[in-house]
Amino acid sequence: MAPLGILMTGASFVAFRGLHWGMQLLPTLAYSAQDNWKWRNHFVSLIHSLLSGAAALFGLMLYPQMAADPIHDHPSWALVLVAMSVGYFLADGADLLWNQTLSQAWDILCHHLVVVSCLGVAVLSEHYMGFSVVSLLVEVNSSCLHLRTLLLLSHQVPSLAFSVVSWATLATMALFRLVPLGWMVLWLVRQHHQLPFALVILGGTGLAIVSAVSIRIGIRILIHDILKPQLHLPLCGHKKTKGTRTCNGEPVTKEDSTFCLKN
Repeated sequence: MAPLGILMTGASFVAFRGLHWGMQLLPTLAYSAQDNWKWRNHFVSLIHSLLSGAAALFGLMLYPQMAADPIHDHPSWALVLVAMSVGYFLADGADLLWNQTLSQAWDILCHHLVVVSCLGVAVLSEHYMGFSVVSLLVEVNSSCLHLRTLLLLSHQVPSLAFSVVSWATLATMALFRLVPLGWMVLWLVRQHHQLPFALVILGGTGLAIVSAVSIRIGIRILIHDILKPQLHLPLCGHKKTKGTRTCNGEPVTKEDSTFCLKN
């Protein structure tokens, strides 16, 4: 067991749950009660993405040995970073269960379960830290995705800020999401003989899920934000039913309007 990793995971969980509760005391830019919760949830997720994405990026620049030996070679702060992310995903899962039904949040919860399982192995074993830190590079792109969602929930569409964020989302998706995911898949294929079979299955499953969702989200953003920006209607009215809003009488779901990707 790894007492430091478990302690940091617990502290991170408490800190992010505290942020979720504390955000309820602050005003948001959303226009309905359900969107208020979504706005707070994505704002907390944005904080995690900025912290973990920046730490992973600069950490790999300062300590490239982690990419050269993703299993054994890592500085002590890498454990803290990965444990912090495990605590965040646990806290976000708790927030989803508290504010949504299981049928509404099952897809994101399944994603969180896979991510916590993969990163949790690294925390408990104190190995695979380099691999885990490389995986956290995707949080650079997640910060853009969360910012984009906040702008949508604040009805800042169309706007110059939204256009800039959309292009930044696509650019960082290619550079900080698809490239690291491709590197991890290639490494896993080449080094699978050095790993326990169960970890190969777990890692392969996690990479397959995140890669498929990432490509789907990227295509939808490219179509809706760049190729057909008129699909974002600026005048949308909100029904008082939970989780649904309408544009010109047509229902728009959460997935259609924000393309959430919680990772």
